[in-house]
Amino acid sequence: MSEDFVGATEGYRRELLAHCYRMVGSLHDAEDLVQEVYLRAWRGWDRFEGRAAVRTWLYRIATNACLTALQHKERRYVPSGLGAPGNNAHAPVELAAAETSWVQPFPSAAADPAETVAERNNLRLALIVSLQYLPPQQRAVLVLREVLAFPAAAVAQMLEISVAAVKSSLQRARATLSNLDAVSEQITEPSDARAQALLDQYIAAFENSDAAAIEKLLRSDTVLEFTPARTWFSGLRTCLPYLEHYALGSPGEWRMVPTSANGQPAAGAYRRTAEGRYTPYGISVLTVAEDGLVRITVFGDPGLFPAFGLPIDYPARRTPMCRSVRRIRGTPVDR
Repeated sequence: MSEDFVGATEGYRRELLAHCYRMVGSLHDAEDLVQEVYLRAWRGWDRFEGRAAVRTWLYRIATNACLTALQHKERRYVPSGLGAPGNNAHAPVELAAAETSWVQPFPSAAADPAETVAERNNLRLALIVSLQYLPPQQRAVLVLREVLAFPAAAVAQMLEISVAAVKSSLQRARATLSNLDAVSEQITEPSDARAQALLDQYIAAFENSDAAAIEKLLRSDTVLEFTPARTWFSGLRTCLPYLEHYALGSPGEWRMVPTSANGQPAAGAYRRTAEGRYTPYGISVLTVAEDGLVRITVFGDPGLFPAFGLPIDYPARRTPMCRSVRRIRGTPVDR
């Protein structure tokens, strides 16, 4: 691979990963797509005439790669997108169909001082879930225009449609999202002291199996959802008894390492086995407000841990790195 190609394109890898993630809702698929984007770009580098900026050229390749990938894939979900909330916290939880495709969390680059609050908000979980409701072309137009601020003419050229079609697609996408409550959720950034305190309290409550502490964290309208279940709960009346009787377990059953996902506080959860070892369980992403937890979304997928720089075996002793969401290492966005 030529040095001029690497020098001209490598600096965009991280933002292209975020773009592909917004488009497809999957971290793993986004990583694969970025590799494909760079392969396509390298093959076409000799034909690149510089009529557009390198960044615009790369986004055109990335967007079209995503649109191709989305042609044969179903919408990705979180449990709250599969039906009404459960009304009986003591009833058996129903698992989703095995073929259900889930939205995945995205490791935040919390150590990057160049990342603004607005950029982190454009990766928040509620937005990613909401984008899944849009047809692929509308999704592309919305992301390119609203998130990345490309001019309508540039977007039209990227997608090989008219400027009028871009404006029409954007209008329809905005209308769809305006009807989704999730987009309007306002979250406290994880760098905020209150958000960090809520994360610490959440971790302590689980590690100590402290139902009273969990109750103090929940709001009256808290939502609790966890893959791969289709059952989810909304409101203190069902969330609290489910957590108390089925999730908290006994003291020491859980160990957690703080991290950050989608610009939100998160934790990697490890569960104790019968042999006394702690093995990865999933990533808990918290949507927080000043008065408590708005939403708890648990992604029960141990395969996510390497992407978050989390060890497969729970560390015997916590290090300062593990205790801070500001010093995450080894995430894809840091590569």
